[in-house]
Amino acid sequence: QVQLVESGGGLVQAGDSLRLSCAASGRSFRNAAMAWFRQAPGKEREFVAVIDRTGSRTYYADSVKGRFTISRDHAKNTVALQMNSLKPEDTAVYYCAARLIGDIPLRVRSSDYDYWGQGTQVTVSS
Repeated sequence: QVQLVESGGGLVQAGDSLRLSCAASGRSFRNAAMAWFRQAPGKEREFVAVIDRTGSRTYYADSVKGRFTISRDHAKNTVALQMNSLKPEDTAVYYCAARLIGDIPLRVRSSDYDYWGQGTQVTVSS
């Protein structure tokens, strides 16, 4: 089992940067593919980025490619999302998710993930 706790959200201006962190507990973290999703008011939850068990493969939504970077630290049991050049349309609650079995291929559907954090709010003003 995996417990996930996100942090790092906040209110920033367009063009600023934020770094989200997801702290994971449980021995299964090392074997889990980890992802970030986000959900804006009135919209469905959408995929943002995913990283495989080893940290060697990543995949991004087109809307964040080149601006966001996902990474993981096995020693600290954390997954991070570095967000640069933020835009107002990036405003959402950001969720960390874990998939325990299978990271080939990397998954982008929320239904493919087993565990979720409580979310952290990111608000980007124009």
